[in-house]
Amino acid sequence: MTPRLSLATWRSATGRPDVTLPALDPEDLGTGIVHLGLGAFHRAHQAVLTEDAATATGDVRWGILGVTQRSARVADQLAPQDGLYGVLTKGTTETSLRVVGTVRGVAFPGADTERVLATIAAPTTHVVTLTVTEKGYRRATGGGPDLTDPDLAADLAALASGADAPARSPIGLLVRGLARRHRADAGPLTVVCCDNLSDNGAVLAALVDAVLAVTPGARPLRDWVAGSVRFPSTMVDRIVPATAPAHRAEAESLLGLVDEGLVVGEPFSQWVVEDAFAGPRPAWESAGALLTHDVVPYERAKLRILNASHSTLAYLGALRGYATIAQAVADPDLAATVRALVDDDVLPTLAAPPGMDLEQYRDDVLARFANPHTGHTTVQVAMDGSQKLPQRLLGTVRDRLAAGAVPVAAAATIAAWIAYVRAASLGELVVDGRAVALDDPMAAVLAEAARGPHDGLAERMLAVEPVFGDLAGSAELVGAVRSALGGRVTL
Repeated sequence: MTPRLSLATWRSATGRPDVTLPALDPEDLGTGIVHLGLGAFHRAHQAVLTEDAATATGDVRWGILGVTQRSARVADQLAPQDGLYGVLTKGTTETSLRVVGTVRGVAFPGADTERVLATIAAPTTHVVTLTVTEKGYRRATGGGPDLTDPDLAADLAALASGADAPARSPIGLLVRGLARRHRADAGPLTVVCCDNLSDNGAVLAALVDAVLAVTPGARPLRDWVAGSVRFPSTMVDRIVPATAPAHRAEAESLLGLVDEGLVVGEPFSQWVVEDAFAGPRPAWESAGALLTHDVVPYERAKLRILNASHSTLAYLGALRGYATIAQAVADPDLAATVRALVDDDVLPTLAAPPGMDLEQYRDDVLARFANPHTGHTTVQVAMDGSQKLPQRLLGTVRDRLAAGAVPVAAAATIAAWIAYVRAASLGELVVDGRAVALDDPMAAVLAEAARGPHDGLAERMLAVEPVFGDLAGSAELVGAVRSALGGRVTL
């Protein structure tokens, strides 16, 4: 039987071709970061750059306590491996594997809330990072916290009462950790949101403040957060597809060890971070991250070019039966649709950040999507559209309408999403030979609007206020979406 990756076995891979092992002994790393949302993206992105920064500087303070969210699955994978895992990088023609050792502990709030709170409150912890997806922030229609969410409500009740209860939401866990740190007088803290939310640092800061504003007895904590906690904005970028059995087999052949925590990524990786920290931080710039005073131009370009194109290919590709984004972008019609979206509607709304050629970025994005080895599935990218569209596309729509232009190409993407929702709701969506159900936190509301007659479909879907806000009042947009549903998008 092949042995499993762990602290006791990782050095056995020394000298294997195409395998990179940690340059620093993982056991030498202290815990200086708590990360909420220990999914594949964090393990292939921020954890890698954190290890590279530690290696470049010799600063061993920045090991990570990784906290899972919805289940203990990742913690159960990594705990027997002492936090070690591999990142399998798949380029178009080259493959490599590295073992990452910066995750020095794993925790699941259902069983380990006390450990997480204590670590956030430790004076040796200086940074909390988050990748909990757009829907993990439990935001209401207006952008504030959804106080009717039962998990968030339970956490706020525990915060107010001081009850020792398992945390049930990322925001609830964070504010309870902040409360513990405040009581311990452990010093300032930086909280770094790494999710695809516009102006994500300010969004997270506002959510935390709004939660504390309605929590009885939290005024001193709220004042402390305002003065001692910083929420820098970030932009993150790396395609990290789901790990398949074939990936695990390939990694095992390279490493000579079984790795249940393996993640897969493309060669490209980018991290732009607002340089606004409350205290010490890893020297991420030594690992290739860009520290800047203004993340917004980078973030907006990424959301509107890469993420919007990704979603467009996902909806249209799934409707044509394509299993992967690479298959979708290889379809000349779909590639042309994405180019029209970027060229006609997105680029006129953007100012190029320093050192960034937006047209070249567009071409690079399409080339990255065409990498057949990443295996990013259309269905995976298409999920949670009600949360993604406002972030990825609707800002472009509003900017074009404000400029007096009809966003025809962006309307085609909205129509593609509507067609996807309708087909999935009616049980008519088949991708790669398998029926696909609608996976969205607003699935019931969306299905009700989508299942009616085709006549009026655009109007009903655009009237879903939590997604589109006041855009239903734009006759130009409604007309463009209706036209796309009748012509360019196949239902």
